[in-house]
Amino acid sequence: MKIHEYQAKEIFSKSGIPVPNGQVITAPDEVAKVCQLINGPPWAVKAQVHAGGRGKGGGVRLAHYPYEVVTATESMLGKPLVTQQTGPDGIKVHQVLIEEGVDIGRELYLGMMMDRVSARPEMIFSPSGGVSIENVAVEAPELIWSEPIDPGIGWLPFNGRNLVYRLDPLPSPETIRGLMVIMKNVYNVFMTLDCSLVEINPLVITTAGRVLALDAKISVDDNALFRQKEILKLDDSSERDPLELMAATYNLNYIRLDGKIGAMVNGAGLAMATMDLIKSAGGEPANFLDVGGGATEEMITKGFEIILKDRRVEAILVNIFGGILRCDVLARGVVAAAKKSQMRVPLIIRLEGTNVEEGRKILEGSDVSFLVARDLAEAAEMVARQVPGEN
Repeated sequence: MKIHEYQAKEIFSKSGIPVPNGQVITAPDEVAKVCQLINGPPWAVKAQVHAGGRGKGGGVRLAHYPYEVVTATESMLGKPLVTQQTGPDGIKVHQVLIEEGVDIGRELYLGMMMDRVSARPEMIFSPSGGVSIENVAVEAPELIWSEPIDPGIGWLPFNGRNLVYRLDPLPSPETIRGLMVIMKNVYNVFMTLDCSLVEINPLVITTAGRVLALDAKISVDDNALFRQKEILKLDDSSERDPLELMAATYNLNYIRLDGKIGAMVNGAGLAMATMDLIKSAGGEPANFLDVGGGATEEMITKGFEIILKDRRVEAILVNIFGGILRCDVLARGVVAAAKKSQMRVPLIIRLEGTNVEEGRKILEGSDVSFLVARDLAEAAEMVARQVPGEN
């Protein structure tokens, strides 16, 4: 689960990580009061959406006069912000963060994430902050430094020294202490809140030597939300795709994509393989939908409804390997969905596993029009052929 920058900064502030003074507004008429409360000029006006690259998309602006703050706010609120992470439709901006301007002397990058190789939390630090860390990794990988942390021991001062003392030129002793404190507190936030990512980009050193988190990003592991009740309250449903929200209410794992081929699969690994084969056959998947091993007939029906609500979908592939989810249960769900929602697109079905013959009989005895694939490769090719311009 992602949270907004201003929410992450509230957590940072309570955790001993310095942030600029700022306030969130939802209407332009709040600007005058905020400009009196927040030190300026200049002021930074920042759109609050769950996407990176806001600056390049016009979602971060610097204003030197109150009327410029108003103009920047009006240009963002209620309008879609398009970045490299939002897709062409963008994300509608409902809130804007107004912050005090900062005299930046140096921009760094600091992030905490899980390293899959070592299966440990890892601190990432770089002297090249303020730009995409992915670009730095490609263009200058020697500028990305990492420090794995043993979770059984926790953060120790030497971990911070291993990173900070690689800076050239080395900051003042006071600034070094500030960096070390922030690193320790970022680790504590990461572990305490069950995060999958804590990122500060840029982490700035001001001209006066003060260290500040100029930006903040926190993502929490969805599987740990049952014990992160306070974080769960910060979830902004307006940032999520309506179909993904609908799927979540039925415990369906659904992610909307940009293609035209809908897919319903049981098991995340099989779903990934199915999407890969669709692409190999020349098609583009419209969604990732894993109904799971314990799906009921109702869940199958709702899954179909969700896929069909996406008007971009021009064909559907059902790929089920019956194990815990029996093929006859899947078949009854497909028939129920077809009766409830008009099947407006071609349907390709590939069934194998438990009760596969019963499932096939249920489908054959129904009024549902569908094509049968013998194996996964054939299923991918068949569904790609149903979509004009694909394959």
